[in-house]
Amino acid sequence: MIIYKIFRAVEWDALCAAGQTAGAPVDLADGYIHFSTAEQVRETAAKHFAGAEGLVLVQLDSDRLGDALKWEPSRGGALFPHLYRVLRRDEVLCHDPLPIGPDGAHVFPDALP
Repeated sequence: MIIYKIFRAVEWDALCAAGQTAGAPVDLADGYIHFSTAEQVRETAAKHFAGAEGLVLVQLDSDRLGDALKWEPSRGGALFPHLYRVLRRDEVLCHDPLPIGPDGAHVFPDALP
């Protein structure tokens, strides 16, 4: 299954430079890296990144993340993928900019289901 992570540009740049990341400040505080499914990622963007520019949407294959990826209840009891280890750059399948559209909402790639 493809899962998604939204990074601020500085976080994405740091991941690319270091080759790995323990995540954004919220991830560090919670002790795991937060991801979303295709069905969840738009709400994640609206709730946690409203109005933020310079975002990067990263796609990963959940099967490649191994046993450190746990599916745990979060918003409204929905299961969200959480990674309990660093994320390596070579695990990223692809990345896309996540610009803000004229309506103020982020514009997701057409390929996102």
